[in-house]
Amino acid sequence: MNNHSDVIIIGSGPAGYTAGIYTSRANLNVKIFEGYQPGGQLTITNDVENFPGFPKGITGPELMFEMKQQAERFNAKCINENIKKVDFSKRPFTVYNENDVAYTADSIIIATGATARTLGTESEKKYWGFGISACATCDGFFYKGKNVFVVGGGDTAMEDANYLTHFANSITIVHRRQGFRASQIMLDRAKANPKINFILDSVVEEFLGETKGAVKSLTGVKLKNVVTGEITEHELDGVFLAIGHTPNTGIFKDVLELNEEGYIITKGKSSYTNIPGVFACGDVQDNVYRQAITAAGSGAIAGIDAERWLMENK
Repeated sequence: MNNHSDVIIIGSGPAGYTAGIYTSRANLNVKIFEGYQPGGQLTITNDVENFPGFPKGITGPELMFEMKQQAERFNAKCINENIKKVDFSKRPFTVYNENDVAYTADSIIIATGATARTLGTESEKKYWGFGISACATCDGFFYKGKNVFVVGGGDTAMEDANYLTHFANSITIVHRRQGFRASQIMLDRAKANPKINFILDSVVEEFLGETKGAVKSLTGVKLKNVVTGEITEHELDGVFLAIGHTPNTGIFKDVLELNEEGYIITKGKSSYTNIPGVFACGDVQDNVYRQAITAAGSGAIAGIDAERWLMENK
């Protein structure tokens, strides 16, 4: 394999694959390093109903497979490897896989995404995507008339809880302490909503569910009161984790300009980073929207930015 490309895209998912479609369609030589989870977080999303063009919905894995095929149609090379180190100090830029094999490119597009923080329990893994979600905007629609819990105590938890009142019958916010990190205005808004209840000084001890045939579904949770140690069981239809996201930017620390949360800073409405020729798109630089469609749009921007930059810097 020729280890030099016009463009290397680090990461897949809607942003990476869309950037690959745009750059390869511009007749550039493109390699996409898909990482540990080819297709990104959508590969663990069962139903996607808010991506335009699919009136009957589509599963996350199917959507990612279609995007990958579209990029490959224009001769983008998808490589199932993880990039562990980069050198952006000079052109051509160099990236290294886990076996220290070096690949070079005249421009780089970063689409490594962000990972939802989880509780890390075995029962959580079992029912993730089957009643447990980290995206109220994505999945709230599926809980019309149902009872859901939101875990967290920051602005995201309050925002998610308020959003879910458009669909769910009742929402219970579970938080590990009496105090909240949420801003007062967001907390007051949640407390004023009659659909929203609070269980404080408590953490999720275990997720409960059932399996019928090949179908798993969440049916409840065990909560532990951190003050008294008491364990209580609660029936519910879904749980939304709102404990934050971690941008996948570890290898770019001290290389690219990051904000205080670790997201890559891009210039204005563009995908330009602080290093000319290096671009970022998708959730790795978006800590607000985190949607498949916005990531794809961001990938298109990065692809166009990279192609134009290469034209100007031959």
